[in-house]
Amino acid sequence: MTTAAMLAARTGLRTGAIRTACLVCQWRTFSTTGYQRLPADNKPTPAPGAAPDAKPKPTPAPVAATGPAPDSPLANAPRSYGKKVREFTPTPLSRPIGMNYPPAVGQNTGIDHRTLQQRRDDFVNYERHLAKREYLKNKVSRPYFRDWVNLSLHKGKTFLSPPRLFKADLSLYFPNLYGRTLASSQKVDTTPLLAGHASIVTVFSGMWAENQIKTFVDPEQNPALQEVLKEGGGRAQLVQINVEEDWMKMALIKLFSWSLKKKVGKENLHRYFLVRKGITDEIRESVGLLNSKVGYTYLVDHQCRIRWAGSGSAEGVRRRGL
Repeated sequence: MTTAAMLAARTGLRTGAIRTACLVCQWRTFSTTGYQRLPADNKPTPAPGAAPDAKPKPTPAPVAATGPAPDSPLANAPRSYGKKVREFTPTPLSRPIGMNYPPAVGQNTGIDHRTLQQRRDDFVNYERHLAKREYLKNKVSRPYFRDWVNLSLHKGKTFLSPPRLFKADLSLYFPNLYGRTLASSQKVDTTPLLAGHASIVTVFSGMWAENQIKTFVDPEQNPALQEVLKEGGGRAQLVQINVEEDWMKMALIKLFSWSLKKKVGKENLHRYFLVRKGITDEIRESVGLLNSKVGYTYLVDHQCRIRWAGSGSAEGVRRRGL
């Protein structure tokens, strides 16, 4: 039985409430030094997908990644920033990847919830001004073509998929993302869709990356996976996330969304997301989205935990593993 089939079979039996981390953890500043679960709070917390009770807190000062965490399983992978990597051989993931805290509706929307008073306070806050200036300087100094250059290293493959599933109690979380689907112009969160299902989640930007994820999930290239999705009884699903941070390119995608709808199929329109904002450096470092031109494939269980991951194009043994 494939790993995707195993997760689909377990989903209907394990649908208990899921504890989320406290709001303080959700708004914490950027950190990728740890891959251990955050300690649970003594107070009861809502399940993934539930709206938080408290009002949104002021948006924290943006912080750009300046380098990988030394204990990260992706520490040696090439990135769009930092020192240029000239030689690199991808290796199988030795540890789980993902966010330290469970996802929840309202996270990573890219929307500034600050009031006018809070904006004014931040504007005259010198420390916050310095933090934002450092963030902008880091962003501007990144080589524009670095991701394209990194494609020459094993076609941009960041890591190899693990030989077996990550254990459930050690697995980390897939983040909540926010965007519109092909089914509606209204923006929605990904967490409610992922909770309670075994999901194959693909994240890509551009035709090159889309062709890479097709080697994992396309019916012609991986018919066994499609058979599992059909026989899952609604417990297994394929979720596609098309990320485009450039507003002009996103406008073109929306303009020609009619062609995407034909390709995706009417029954899957609500599982195809168009995301422009909210994917921070913290998210990219945590889940391994280290090259914006490469496609990534994740196996996410019913509690939004990443149990398996693949990058770039699938190889024979990796495709069979999924």
